[in-house]
Parts: sequence; structure tokens; C-alpha cells
Amino acid sequence: MPTVVERMHGALNRHDLEAFLECFDQDYGSEQPIHPNRGFGGKEQVRKNWSAIFESFPDFEADLLRHASDGGTVWSEWHWTATGLNMAGVILMGVDEDRIVWGRLYMEPVEEGGEDIDEAVQRMTGRDQPEEGGST
Repeated sequence: MPTVVERMHGALNRHDLEAFLECFDQDYGSEQPIHPNRGFGGKEQVRKNWSAIFESFPDFEADLLRHASDGGTVWSEWHWTATGLNMAGVILMGVDEDRIVWGRLYMEPVEEGGEDIDEAVQRMTGRDQPEEGGST
């Protein structure tokens, strides 16, 4: 029997909103720690969100790159693509009786052509990185 995350994956790629919603508990709670104002509660908001996604991106595809579970917690890594959409990240889920009761989403647009690691660290720290082979 497929796990709830595998059922969710299949429903996403079939654009089967009702099968997707069956993966969620009625009182589902969602958090996006990088975007705290995007948190919400309730399965109806899931319906509203994914109805809009399926309508806006008719070629939406979800790649479930890997997943693992420990007790009632599922870790999953995703890549979502469509014309005009390229997102990747991790979703942690709490599962009870084969339904997702909470989620913590770390999904972000894929940055293409952005800064390299040295530039990112310099921007983050406000200082230049030591030369290769120099002291840290």
C-alpha cells in the first residue's frame, strides 16, 4: 500500500484535486517558516490553493525526489515544475491515521543564474572570503 506521501505525489501529477485532498486531515495546519505570514489552518485552504495551482499551471508536474519517515513524521524532498514555475525544497509532514495533520513547507523558487557561494557568504557576512588555502 502506498504511503500518504506517495498517494499525494500521484494525485498531484494526475491533477486529481479530490484524491489530493483525501491525503489531508480536516484540521490540517500549515506553516512556512521562511514566510511566517503564509501559515494557515484547515483543509479548505488546501483546496483553494491547489485549485488555483492546477488551473494556473495545466502542465504542473511534481517530482518526489526522496522521502523518509520516522514514526508520525515524514520528510520529503520535491521539485515542482510547469511553464512559468520552477520550485524545489523540503516538506516535513505530521501523519496520523494515514492523513497529513500538519506540514512545514520549505519550498522556494529555483534561482537560476544567481550568486555563487562566495558571493552569497560575502553578502551574508558583509566581508570578503579568505583566499583559497588561507586561514579561515
